[in-house]
Amino acid sequence: MNGLPRGGNVRSESTTLDFTIAGGDLKRILAQCADKVHVEEGVDEMAPPAEEAAILFAHGGDDEARSVLEHALEGTINADARFNLWQMLLDLMRLTGQRERFEALSLGFATEFERSPPAWRDLSSPSARVSNEPKVQTINLSGHLGGQAAAQFAQLIQIAMRAGALRIDLARLSGVDDAGAELLLRAVRGLRRAKVRLSLGGAIHLVNLLSGLVTSGKRANQSLWLLLLEVLQYTDQQDRFEELAVDYAMTFEESPPSWEPPLTVTASQTGAEPLATAARTYVLEGEIIGPNTDTLRKITGFAADKTMVEVDCSRLRRMDFVSAGMLFNIISQLHNQGRLIVLTGVNSMVAALMQVMGLHQVARIELHS
Repeated sequence: MNGLPRGGNVRSESTTLDFTIAGGDLKRILAQCADKVHVEEGVDEMAPPAEEAAILFAHGGDDEARSVLEHALEGTINADARFNLWQMLLDLMRLTGQRERFEALSLGFATEFERSPPAWRDLSSPSARVSNEPKVQTINLSGHLGGQAAAQFAQLIQIAMRAGALRIDLARLSGVDDAGAELLLRAVRGLRRAKVRLSLGGAIHLVNLLSGLVTSGKRANQSLWLLLLEVLQYTDQQDRFEELAVDYAMTFEESPPSWEPPLTVTASQTGAEPLATAARTYVLEGEIIGPNTDTLRKITGFAADKTMVEVDCSRLRRMDFVSAGMLFNIISQLHNQGRLIVLTGVNSMVAALMQVMGLHQVARIELHS
C-alpha cells in the first residue's frame, strides 16, 4: 500500500504530463513511432486532415488538431468526409471542455446537415475543470494488497473520519489476496456506516482485477467476492451486482449483501471521472500514454474464455500513437483466433486514430453518442 505516508499528513498529488507537439513535428513523430508498432495497410482511407488531426491530438496537440480540422472544413471536401471532420471537431471541443465554442459550432453542424447536433458533455480531463467545491484528500493504493497493510488502513480510517470525506485511488493495484480484500472491505463498510463521503477512483480497474479471482460454484476467497460486490456499488451497475449476488448465494449458500448505493464524494470534489463499467466488459479509461501499457496487455487474459470481447471505451479520452499500435497488435491476435472484438463508446478523435492504425479491420468500433 504505497502512497499512504507513515506520518499523520497525507499529501494531495496532481501530476500533469505534457505531450504537446507542434504541427511541424508530425512527420518526426511518425518516423519515431514507425519502428515501434506493427500496422497493416487498411483498405479504408481517411481524409488526410482527419488522420493528421487524430495523431496531433494523440500526442497532446489539441490546438494544432483544432486548427487542422477547422481549416479542412473551410475547403471543399465530400459530404461523408465533412461529416466525419465535424464529428471530430465537436468531440474535440467536448474533450477540451470548450462549451461555448462547441455550442457555436453546433449551429454550423445543424445548418449544414439539417439534423440535431450531439448534446454537450464535458469530456475534459478532471484536472482541467474548475470547481468551487472543496477538494478532498486522495490516498493511493498500489502494488499487491495483503494483510500486512493493517496499520496503514487504521490510519486511513482516522484520516477519513476527521475529514468527513476521502478518495481512495485503486488504479495502481496489481493484485489482492483474501486478507487484503478483508482490510479494504472493512474500511469501506466502516466509513459507509459512519456516513463518510467516499469515492473509489479506479473502481473499474479493481472490478476487472477481482472478476478474474472469483469462480462461481467454487467455495473459496469469500472476502474477494464480498469486496467485488461492495466495489460494484460504487460503479452504479446494479444489474451486474444482482447477477453476481445470485452467484454468491449459490456458491456460499448464504444471503448476499443488498444493493445499497453509497454516499459518495462528487466528481468535482475529487477530480475523478464519474465511474462507469459494464457487465462482463473490459474497461479502458483516462489517457493511455507512453509506458502505461499494462492495462492493454491484460485484455488478452480477459478475453481468454470469450468468443466476443467487449471493450468499454466510453471513459477513454486519449491514446498516443504507440499505445494504439500495441492495442492493434493485441486485438489482431485475438481476431486471428476467431474472436469478435467490439470497442464501444469511442470518442471521434480516438476512433480516427484507431482507423489510422487499422483497428477497424480487426474490431468493430462503435462511437459514443
